[in-house]
Amino acid sequence: MAGLAQIKAALAPHALMVAGGVARGAAPLPDGVETLLLLAPDGARFWPHFTASPEYGDGRPAPLDRWSGRVIDALAADFGAQAIYPFGASPPHPFYAWALASGQIFASPVMWLVHPRAGLWLSFRGALGFGTALDLPAPGANPCTGCPRPCVSACPVGALSDKGYDLPACHAFLDSDAGQGCMEQGCAVRAACPISRASGRAPEQSAFHMRHFHP
Repeated sequence: MAGLAQIKAALAPHALMVAGGVARGAAPLPDGVETLLLLAPDGARFWPHFTASPEYGDGRPAPLDRWSGRVIDALAADFGAQAIYPFGASPPHPFYAWALASGQIFASPVMWLVHPRAGLWLSFRGALGFGTALDLPAPGANPCTGCPRPCVSACPVGALSDKGYDLPACHAFLDSDAGQGCMEQGCAVRAACPISRASGRAPEQSAFHMRHFHP
């Protein structure tokens, strides 16, 4: 049976990391799954790896989701696990709840998820569901504890704060000339997180995600 170290070693060539793990009992999991591992891009390594992939360059829709499906399906087959995705399922899988149940990922002051390595740039490419129990790390420390919370006031139009998220106001701002900074550099709220600033994320990666969020 594969252990967590072996799984992490298999993820490394794909520039993916285990962002958190959930054991049955900590949260409802899909049938047959005793341990679920949440997979996320591994910092600055991910973007050059993905942009060298055939999916990125073939001009077809949803290149990142197709890359994720190819890579994570293969990993699931190698480990005898289930591949589970934050896209393509109806109703969608509860990745937010799973993340909080992992004890490694936390709700930020603006309620978006924050990770000790990725900050507010955290995203999930998928998950691996195992039919056996794996040894998981103990819960970590919330990185927002003691933080001056620059995320709360970072949105130029106040669309996202600790009071909630005004999605129409966000999209309206991104349509304006003033909103092109967010379109080209990524969401100002995500970028304001001190961990996000230290993560080494390429602006091109943020622009890619913004084009998919706000076509």
